[in-house]
Amino acid sequence: MTKAQKFKICDWTLAFLLPIVLASSIQLEATSSSGIFPIIFHLIVALPFMCLIVWHIFLHFQWKKWLTKFSKLKVPTRILWWLYLLTFITGIATLTHWLIENGHSPLGGVHGKIGFLMIAFAIGHTIKRKKFFKKK
Repeated sequence: MTKAQKFKICDWTLAFLLPIVLASSIQLEATSSSGIFPIIFHLIVALPFMCLIVWHIFLHFQWKKWLTKFSKLKVPTRILWWLYLLTFITGIATLTHWLIENGHSPLGGVHGKIGFLMIAFAIGHTIKRKKFFKKK
């Protein structure tokens, strides 16, 4: 499989999952994360989404010298990366808290706000590269 084919699979899957992750995030925010099934659904769609982002970055930079290459990116893309990291870290902390306390925490609210920012930047990132999705 060529790198272009891998990008196509990765990016189209990300584009498919993004609105689902956004919808589940809005639902959790609107209900203050009440109910186990919405949380589990969010985990089921958000975890593959986050893994695909790592794969997307790997396809661009591989593992060698990726920090050097990454530092040369445009500011919005670097902001997207930092938002991704913050979303991931706060997500792990929120999940840990939820597993222990089985309830909503203020950290979950912070995770949600950062996640919404990340999704907004991801939508902008995707729109800026819409030519990729228009290719046959």
